[in-house]
Amino acid sequence: MKRRIHLCVAVVTVVVVASTAVLAAPSKTLIELRRHLLDADINALTFHSIDAMFEVIRVPKAGRAAPLKEHPVVLDFTYSFEGREIPAQDFLERTYTNALLVIKNDEIVFERYLNNTTPDTHFLSMSMAKSITSILIGMAVSDGVIASVNDPIVKYVPELKGTGYDGVTIRQALMMRSGVDWNERYDFGKESPMQQLHNAAIVENRIRFTEPALHAARAHPPGEVFNYSTLETGVLGLVIAHAVKRPLPDYMAERWWRRAGMQSEGFWLADGSPPAGRAVNGMGFNAVLRDYGRIGLMMLHGGRANGVRLLSEDWVREATTAERAERVVPRLNRGYQYQWWTFLGSDAYCAIGLQGQFLYVDPKSRTVVVKLSYFPPGEERADAETEAFLRRIALWNPN
Repeated sequence: MKRRIHLCVAVVTVVVVASTAVLAAPSKTLIELRRHLLDADINALTFHSIDAMFEVIRVPKAGRAAPLKEHPVVLDFTYSFEGREIPAQDFLERTYTNALLVIKNDEIVFERYLNNTTPDTHFLSMSMAKSITSILIGMAVSDGVIASVNDPIVKYVPELKGTGYDGVTIRQALMMRSGVDWNERYDFGKESPMQQLHNAAIVENRIRFTEPALHAARAHPPGEVFNYSTLETGVLGLVIAHAVKRPLPDYMAERWWRRAGMQSEGFWLADGSPPAGRAVNGMGFNAVLRDYGRIGLMMLHGGRANGVRLLSEDWVREATTAERAERVVPRLNRGYQYQWWTFLGSDAYCAIGLQGQFLYVDPKSRTVVVKLSYFPPGEERADAETEAFLRRIALWNPN
């Protein structure tokens, strides 16, 4: 049965058209391995083995890690789901968890690694990377290299003149409301256009993933219709790279990662080997569990991390506060703002990636949760159950 889900495959930064440089072709064995990245029987392993399977671009850290306070406790509460009260300690196995981190009032109160993962394991973020891209847009705005999110995209990426992105603002793309005709549908096991693009760019490294942007058509007037699109985030990556005049990973390392007190490097999945391959900024970022937690704490603290301001407090508020009380996913009570999902009925917001990757921030209760998972393709129950757990844990007061 076909399922309409949000595939967190991504889009390349820096250039829209395919590079003229010759891509080093991966071996047939490696191509076959990559084809199974999402498979339910092995994704508990593949989702934290990206640098063994794909080309990657490193984002180095600098200095000692910013310390995190710890006060470990037991998850001694229950949450409601499908008419049942479920013990929180059952949540990890019920929802295909590789690692879980819970921070309350700036203290780690729970941290658990499963399936042979450790504090040094780098986990694929899938579309949590879209929220990371949003943070980088905010930093570029603070630096003055992007004048305003109300600027047209083609001001920074003139290659897109004459396409569906001509006349679209950065802000409209941040909100997934460009009006560009793009279908994020991914039919597992079928040769859909999305499957074909994924194979050509991510698996076989034959083309740039942003190539469809050069031919994008208009489906709706800009700003009117929400349409979740990884192409949108890839175009935002192009805006960043053109504005800062360097590859996105280089800007991220200098502007953010080296200053934030991260404990480990991060790295981006790339769509080929250098110099042709580029970071896949819509789904390809990898980091250790605690560094994802540090991203959440930076957002919770209004853009401050490691004793320095890295992001404008105004940007944090603007990026994560839904201006429309609109449910954008019919079966879930979620809205959307600047590449962050909002939880309607609360001030909480979340970076969410395909097959169960979550970075949840609730300012009111000063809660940060990171859950890194291996949902089977098309899984819906575990997604809804995770939302129920997150909403409940925000109300929990650990002893």
